[in-house]
Amino acid sequence: MELKFILEATLFAAQKAMSLKELRDLINATATAENASEEAKAFKKVKEEEIVEALEALQKEHDEAKRSFRLTCVAGSWQFVSSPDYAPWLITMVGQKNRPPRLSQPALETLAIVAYRQPITRAEVEQVRGVAVDGVVSTLLERGLIEQTGRAEVIGRPSLYGTTSLFLEYFGLRSLEDLPAADELRRIPIEKPEALLTTDPGLATAPPEELAETDLNGALAEDKPSEVDTNTSPTQ
Repeated sequence: MELKFILEATLFAAQKAMSLKELRDLINATATAENASEEAKAFKKVKEEEIVEALEALQKEHDEAKRSFRLTCVAGSWQFVSSPDYAPWLITMVGQKNRPPRLSQPALETLAIVAYRQPITRAEVEQVRGVAVDGVVSTLLERGLIEQTGRAEVIGRPSLYGTTSLFLEYFGLRSLEDLPAADELRRIPIEKPEALLTTDPGLATAPPEELAETDLNGALAEDKPSEVDTNTSPTQ
């Protein structure tokens, strides 16, 4: 029994796309089951690299056969999908789902900048586009195409944004590596804000003006004369 046919049967029966981890876990669970057959046990130690190789071989076979369906990988998950050529008949049978409205040109431009330069702050996106993007970023967040991935280690700690798995699904991409080349967009210089300084190594960050005030107070404290201890008896 070949691994690619096990995967083919699994994906045909699945009601959703399956990731490499899900496929590997399923194969391992079958191999270690109490009543597992000898054939199933043979795949107990299958690696994800072997699964990818088998899936790609299966994908090639289906593409060459020019059937009405094909195997595809989107956002790191695999599934069988029907060919777009047969959409009219499938729509008649199951109906057509209402799709979200198409993205506007400003939204597409902003999304492209985030995709190619992530993680990136809103201010940095505005440097590239030359216009405010508050509303567009909110729209992309609501649509689930971008998400907050952390905070930049600069003054103000602005949010960093990156694309989501839904972004890959929306554009039918296997991973970010499948984005078309956009060397000009990648080369546009972005001026980074001043990094945060620290009052002490490993402690909380503080803006420069607060540090200057801290240093000034420390210097004044050192220069201030010590007070006389009034409880000390005068020298005889």
